[in-house]
Amino acid sequence: MILVAIGANLPSPRFGEPRATCGAALAALAEAELSITQRSRWYKSAPVPVSDQPWFINGAVRIKTAMPPEALMALLLETEETFGRRRDQANASRILDLDLLAYGEMTLEATLEGVGMLQLPHPRLQERAFVLLPLLDIAPGWRHPATGLTVEDMIAALPPGQQTEAIPDAGGDFGTEWRQKAAL
Repeated sequence: MILVAIGANLPSPRFGEPRATCGAALAALAEAELSITQRSRWYKSAPVPVSDQPWFINGAVRIKTAMPPEALMALLLETEETFGRRRDQANASRILDLDLLAYGEMTLEATLEGVGMLQLPHPRLQERAFVLLPLLDIAPGWRHPATGLTVEDMIAALPPGQQTEAIPDAGGDFGTEWRQKAAL
């Protein structure tokens, strides 16, 4: 099971509001020969750590691909850059954020040339409601390969105060809507 988180809190000049950008990013990933097998609901969440930047739209997808994790991570970062993501400052507002959360049962810590550090599973996924709630939608019962904790266990252990809520999904599933947005 390969799990990817998606989020945004700035509008894109090409796709508009963060929700539309996230949908367009899913289309771009599908065009890059990733098979999106399931998508969570969309969530609206306050920034973590707390700041005065705009709230995020977040979700998660399960994918299938023959790409090794290093190539998949490079594709995710390339997609972010294509959509206008700039990495000037940690925890800054962003047009698009794609995180490789888990790649099967693999645990990995590697430095990728031109990419930076790749850690699997994602090193902070267990600390963030905006990651765990979408994961619960697409992978209930999933266990963290390093800790053995389920998604439900990690949600129960979250510190209080993280504001995350499911939002209405304008287009239902990820089928037609994101394909139309990507065609713009």
